[in-house]
Amino acid sequence: MPKSKQSVEPKVAELGNGWLKQYGLDYKLEQEHLNDEIDAALNEYASKSGGNGGNRPDAKLIITGGDMNAYPVLIEYKGYKDKLVKLDENGQVENRTAKNEPNCNNIKNFAVNGAVHYANALLHYTNFTAVCAVGMTGWLDDSGKLCREIGVYWVAKDNYGTGQKVGEYTDFSFLHGKHFDNFLAQVKNLSLTEAERERIKAKREEEINVSLIKLNNDIYQNEKGLGENDRVYLVVAAIMATLGVPGKVAPLEKSDLKSSGEKGNTDGDILMRKVENFLNERNLPEDKKALIVRTLKNTVTAANINQVKNGETQLKRVFTKIVDDLGIYYKIGLTTDFTGKLFNEMYNWLGFTQDKLNDVVLTPPYVAELLVKLARTDKDSFVWDNATGSAGLLVAAMNEMIKDARANIKSPEELAQKEANIRANQLLGLEILPSIYMLAVLNMILMGDGSSHILNKDSLTDFDGNYYKDGQAVPFPADVFVLNPPYSAKGNGMAFVQSALAKMTKGYAAVIIQSSAGSGKATEENRAILKRNTLLASIKMPLDLFIGKSNVQTHIYVFRVGEPHDAKSPVRFIDFSVDGYTRTNRKKARTNLKNTANAKERYAEVVNLVKFGKKELHYLSEKEFFEGTIDPASGKDWNQSVPTDRRPHLSDFKKTVRDYLAFEVTNILAREDAPGKTAPHSKND
Repeated sequence: MPKSKQSVEPKVAELGNGWLKQYGLDYKLEQEHLNDEIDAALNEYASKSGGNGGNRPDAKLIITGGDMNAYPVLIEYKGYKDKLVKLDENGQVENRTAKNEPNCNNIKNFAVNGAVHYANALLHYTNFTAVCAVGMTGWLDDSGKLCREIGVYWVAKDNYGTGQKVGEYTDFSFLHGKHFDNFLAQVKNLSLTEAERERIKAKREEEINVSLIKLNNDIYQNEKGLGENDRVYLVVAAIMATLGVPGKVAPLEKSDLKSSGEKGNTDGDILMRKVENFLNERNLPEDKKALIVRTLKNTVTAANINQVKNGETQLKRVFTKIVDDLGIYYKIGLTTDFTGKLFNEMYNWLGFTQDKLNDVVLTPPYVAELLVKLARTDKDSFVWDNATGSAGLLVAAMNEMIKDARANIKSPEELAQKEANIRANQLLGLEILPSIYMLAVLNMILMGDGSSHILNKDSLTDFDGNYYKDGQAVPFPADVFVLNPPYSAKGNGMAFVQSALAKMTKGYAAVIIQSSAGSGKATEENRAILKRNTLLASIKMPLDLFIGKSNVQTHIYVFRVGEPHDAKSPVRFIDFSVDGYTRTNRKKARTNLKNTANAKERYAEVVNLVKFGKKELHYLSEKEFFEGTIDPASGKDWNQSVPTDRRPHLSDFKKTVRDYLAFEVTNILAREDAPGKTAPHSKND
């Protein structure tokens, strides 16, 4: 039996480190100190073997580019052929398993995978937003010559930490002098296609679900005495404190919490100081900032969670769990309804009655995106939601607006100004429940930052349609309205629709609501709505859309604002009961949502059907789409189904005759084939 080949990693390391020395670069080996922040991050992050800490790149250094920014470079060596990098089927570095857990085998055995793993530690626990991950492996050829392969990947917030290959290299000279600035210029030209971006984002979102379940289960099982709101507030405070503000507010580190009993210097006091400093730099209105601080402070500074036991407070323990499990996801800037996912996961563990739970169920992200597209949102839209929950619909709207801006604005300076204006002035949300309002504010801060116009108000009784822009109260010029209202409100929630559309003069609206609102439970509101607005479409959604949280049948209604509904106006009725997704309700499942029948294409088709009509049918059939009319004076005929044609047609007659003749022939042949018998003749033969 032949002996397994011996690793030549020492020779590979000698070669690589020799280059670094030759270029005069100040590199450190695995056991050596680079800087406190990076060393602490590597020590905190899960190791490539699956445990905690102990991450030691073979070489590490920091290079300052011509842009005066500092870039960490992490290098991993291997000593076997074919051990450079392990990619998945989509060409991405495969550092996660099918269960969205760290793929320790790949991370440990492939040079690039290990380097990318270390780079994610820095994205998670430091302020660096971009890291150069280098892998090099080598082997001896038949003549004993050392051969090598090098992989250079850029791991950054912009690519969600997944890493992108920069180019082909045969040595490390790209790190030296002016060559590094050329390298950075090459990095700037890297871009993900929209399909790659969506695929990576979807994978990261699945990882979020796994981490949220782990975090929530841990807190629920092991941290006693924390009420449902306490959990929400602790997560909000921890995230704000660890985000920091570059150049102004340093992120709170776990080591900053000393678990001291000293008055004014408890873990809660330290955490709240960071939160207040963070909010001060966000330029929030004073009344909003005061409300947030007051609400969080009641939980964060409570005596019970700041009591020191065995040298540690409960607050520090929970803070540590939040940062370890979630830090990477809110630091890499995922454009997703992060706190919506957080909210839904946390509330899975709460003892709400079903009726109360129905009122706080949040819209799935793919449905939020559908509503935003149905309401024809673009870069110039002014979007609002008067029962915003965790602001998931506004997040979806912001994503759509920025996507449109990037597709249509070619000037970088103009694009930057437009994106800032979208976040600062083109979104408005109202939420009455304080705990959910806190999540909405956090969500929009994480999205970078549309929190200025998230208001803690009752939109039905305490909102006059104005918002503050440049210190002045001016009408919000809404031309897009999206909503998933509390169904216990008047008219199953249609009161929110009536109130919002009365404050608009143009644009479109898309709302998802309990189906009974369109069939008799909201006739008064519906009649009033149609006096000033046109119903364009009625879409029946899957019954299990909110499985595990609510079991009500829902419809989406789409309106054109500011145009009274004419009795002759066509309404597009769509039965979208089969949307291509299969849903389950298993708490321990990796995912309870699977695309089993072209779901994304079906959702895109629904948007086109509402806009352009029957010619867009492809995945749906004529049995699921028709154009009809409603009576504006009725208010209860919004949920129509495809009419059944009961008239007999020539084709029906032909089919009946054909089936009968086939039946007779079969019987005759059967009788003739029977042994010892002669088939009698029918008088009709």
